[in-house]
Amino acid sequence: MRAGSTAMGFEASYRVRAAAVMLAVMLLSVAIAVGQPEGSPTAGYRIGPKDLLDIKVFEVPELNIERRVSEEGTISLPLIGDVPVQGLTDVELAERLQALLEAKYVQRASVAVQVREFRSRPISVIGAVRQPGNLALSGRWTLLEALSAAGGLAENHGDTIYVLRRADNGLSDQIAISVDDLMVRADLNANIPIFATDMINVPAKVQVTVFCLGEVAQPGAVQFASTERITLLTAIARAGGLTDRASKSIRVKRRDRNGRDTEIEADYKRILAGKDADMELQGGDVIIAKESFF
Repeated sequence: MRAGSTAMGFEASYRVRAAAVMLAVMLLSVAIAVGQPEGSPTAGYRIGPKDLLDIKVFEVPELNIERRVSEEGTISLPLIGDVPVQGLTDVELAERLQALLEAKYVQRASVAVQVREFRSRPISVIGAVRQPGNLALSGRWTLLEALSAAGGLAENHGDTIYVLRRADNGLSDQIAISVDDLMVRADLNANIPIFATDMINVPAKVQVTVFCLGEVAQPGAVQFASTERITLLTAIARAGGLTDRASKSIRVKRRDRNGRDTEIEADYKRILAGKDADMELQGGDVIIAKESFF
């Protein structure tokens, strides 16, 4: 009786273990077949020439390989031969390979495809970086990694980095990232993921000149960095302030995009008192503080 009970116990234990193994295999197969999550860099990406693909087939170890897409948009695989892949997403290619394998070689195929290098649609880094140009995106990249691949920020970089993101449907979005948040404060939210076809623009910091004439302490050209907020009050302050003879009415001469000269009048005392908004200036503006006759 005890021997029979022991045998039954072993049989029950074996069945439990076998069921656990089968469940693990099923879960692994499902995980492989699902492919990349929606938020991954390859989600929705259309494969093109020169992209590097990583292919995994659970049931066929010979197909656990990497393949570079040819100029004709195909890859050559053992057992299968040449397969057109251009224009497919990783999930669509996995489904195509699964159908080909199940039609000829295995009863069930669990296929996963991942784009390792995005050579057909690289990211671009322009502006104030040491090595601007196109970069072949490889795997998961962040903004810091992309900037490092471009040699890092140049000395004349501005205060903001812009990431222009373009979708296949033609829509685009621009993300502004503070350089201080990314490089100084190490804010994780600023180190955003970078996707294929993204354009990273680091505007350079340049000198902007306005001119102060008339009743100011130091007439002449006033220099600003392009990243600074340039206003009427700051320009007059850098010119040493108004003299005692200056009129409260300040005129700003500006040339518009069509080459026409325009003139804007501002009340200095009302701006100083906070009753009027401080006027934003542009490069090339001429501030004229005339003498008061009263």
